[in-house]
Amino acid sequence: MQYISTRGDAPTLDFEGVLLAGLANDGGLYVPAAWPHLSASALRALRGQTYAETAFAVTWPFVEGCIDAAAYKRILEETYATFEHPAVTPLVQLGPDLWSLELFHGPTLAFKDVALQLLGRLFDHVLAKRGETIAIVGATSGDTGSAAIEACRDRKNIRICILHPDGRTSEAQRRQMTTVDAPNVMNIAIEGDFDACQDLVKAMFADRGFREEVNLSAVNSINWARVMAQIVYYVYAAVRLGAPDRPVAFAVPTGNFGNVFAAYAATRMGVPIQRLVIGSNANDILTRFFEAADMSMRPVAPTLSPSMDIQVSSNFERLLFDLYDRDGHAVARAMREFRETGRLSVGANRHGVATQLFRAARFDDAATLEGIRALQARSGYLADPHTAVGLLAAEALPEADCAMIVAATAHPAKFAAAIRQATGADPIMPDRLKAVFEKKETYSVMPNDLKTVQAAVRKMAGATA
Repeated sequence: MQYISTRGDAPTLDFEGVLLAGLANDGGLYVPAAWPHLSASALRALRGQTYAETAFAVTWPFVEGCIDAAAYKRILEETYATFEHPAVTPLVQLGPDLWSLELFHGPTLAFKDVALQLLGRLFDHVLAKRGETIAIVGATSGDTGSAAIEACRDRKNIRICILHPDGRTSEAQRRQMTTVDAPNVMNIAIEGDFDACQDLVKAMFADRGFREEVNLSAVNSINWARVMAQIVYYVYAAVRLGAPDRPVAFAVPTGNFGNVFAAYAATRMGVPIQRLVIGSNANDILTRFFEAADMSMRPVAPTLSPSMDIQVSSNFERLLFDLYDRDGHAVARAMREFRETGRLSVGANRHGVATQLFRAARFDDAATLEGIRALQARSGYLADPHTAVGLLAAEALPEADCAMIVAATAHPAKFAAAIRQATGADPIMPDRLKAVFEKKETYSVMPNDLKTVQAAVRKMAGATA
């Protein structure tokens, strides 16, 4: 499998190359040069297979030629043995055609573990083979940081620095990052919002001299391997509910567009997904786009679902690449327009293509709290604020005669204050989460200044783990 940049001017790479590169050196994101296909018979053959077996069948075309098959199977088995549920991503029925796909049974209780536990092991495998060390820098709006740190902690060939927006994550999310006592881990709280953190990461990747000096890599969903690993649970869920002989739909609470893009990738591979429903909070740029072709930046508003407090959805560029018929230079022009003017116009034809598959709906904090309360009252099921947004979107935009599967992205205990506000009671806290409230935090607060952050990363990259 070869990978190309969404902006058309970066070198074509193999899987090893895109794993270590993260962002393309032309500022674009890597995507497969061609989508592999899962035939109807191949999907039927997945029935009854374990999650790790499904993961191998779905992702092997993306890595073949770079990793030995036996070694890759072993990596997958080790990865998903770290999850507490035997199904890894179990389905829970909430109504006649409504299901919750629980993605939070990994080490940090959020969907990011599904991909990042694999990513950490892939980095280890490739770096050991090459005899190299990398510096990983990532931005998080909440859950990516802790999942990335947990996946990379104490690995001798990796240094990892995570930027989070100061005061804009839940306490549990922050503590899951800042209480990790490992010599190869650094946390920085940026005085700004998530988009500021994300822009700093992109600026570091755009600085080619700095990138080469510290051997920079990424774990954000800008890294193709993250998206690849997330495709698996959409295939796994669809097959368990009857695919390819029964179509399904997914509702996904969405901020940076990576999770729902993985579902889109599953459709490109042949999975019969009838609809993808996006749930937005008050930061509704994606809903505005799909409803009215309005892709315009607005200030980020803090909400009860902080992982979705984003106005620049990085992975949307991967969808744009297909909407622009894979013309990288046209995408580059469109992204320059977006950055310079704060607006992006894709034209009626491209918008029409996008809305054949995607629908979207927005819900503010008041609606989110009521959604949490009402769901628990009628079913006993407790959803975190992000999952609640996805459930509300699923209910607002149902698909007739089709199972609707909602991506449940985090354990409710990670957002105890919101759960208490919605239901009047605290969620039951897992032991692994209780522990972070008893540990010492270590992190630095820094201004939204590229040179200051680069200096810190430079120092980290030179450290000995």
